[in-house]
Amino acid sequence: MSDLEVLTTGRISVDLYSEELGLGWNDITHFVKSIGGTATNVAVAVSRLGHRSAVFTKLGNDPFAGYVREKLHSFGVSTAFIGSHSTLPTPMAFAALDPPEDPKLYFIGRTPTAPDMTLELSEIDLDVVRDVPIFWVTGTAMSGEPTAATTLAMLQARGRRSHTVVDLDYRPMFWPSEEAAHRGISQLLDFATVAVGNRSECEIAVGTAVPREAAKRLLDRGIELAIVKQGADGVLVATQAGIDVVEPERIKPFCGLGAGDAFGGALCHGLLRGWDNVDIVRFANAAGAIVTARLLCSDAMPTIAEVEYLMTHHEVPL
Repeated sequence: MSDLEVLTTGRISVDLYSEELGLGWNDITHFVKSIGGTATNVAVAVSRLGHRSAVFTKLGNDPFAGYVREKLHSFGVSTAFIGSHSTLPTPMAFAALDPPEDPKLYFIGRTPTAPDMTLELSEIDLDVVRDVPIFWVTGTAMSGEPTAATTLAMLQARGRRSHTVVDLDYRPMFWPSEEAAHRGISQLLDFATVAVGNRSECEIAVGTAVPREAAKRLLDRGIELAIVKQGADGVLVATQAGIDVVEPERIKPFCGLGAGDAFGGALCHGLLRGWDNVDIVRFANAAGAIVTARLLCSDAMPTIAEVEYLMTHHEVPL
């Protein structure tokens, strides 16, 4: 794995999306299948942009696990670090597009725990964690053991090398309380060089949803690049040198799922290329906008040509 460019770790699932807009759970009759989970989608997005990626996670020992592995292989994502749990099922996530811009999610196979929450340090090559150019972890990874301890141990082994990215990724259903989420997610900041999240995720991580104050608190924790997503107000980009706000691409959304993961994959692309931070976020905004105009998450991840088309023409490529 010496040529690996991005390693993510965290959640994985089989995703089933309603094909019928605006219908609630009682009325949906058709779903379309793909794969998902924040860490998984970011690895797919990175691969779609031409980089070598892998995800460290774990599946059940069931037919859906085989489907997930084949799907990742088709996307060009390495499955070298995907283990199997002998008894827990591969999780599933259902999405009702009601409304399409803010779909409702229902998870199966995540309680009392899920395979990706049983990651052990012995299942990962720490040399890869230390050496990979980008190591990406998510806040959700801290919501249960032993994955939380494993995540911290990997970060400690990496030693805050650039680029160590923390996706704040707060999902209330995975935590007993906001206080528990704060305690867990906040620990990640002591090991990261880049942090990215929306206003509510920043409030959980650093105690404020005010973007400039949140960015300041992230920088005070040693973060080198703090990215705060503000929805229609754009994306705040902060370093010790100053703050910029990047305007969003104005695209009519079809499905609100996966845009943040596309943003994350594009962020990795820009970091690997050594771009200016503002240019990185402009590119990431466009990648996220494309996914909002499509139904699925992983299958919707754009290519470089598609992102550049949107940035030039301000419309989603066909």
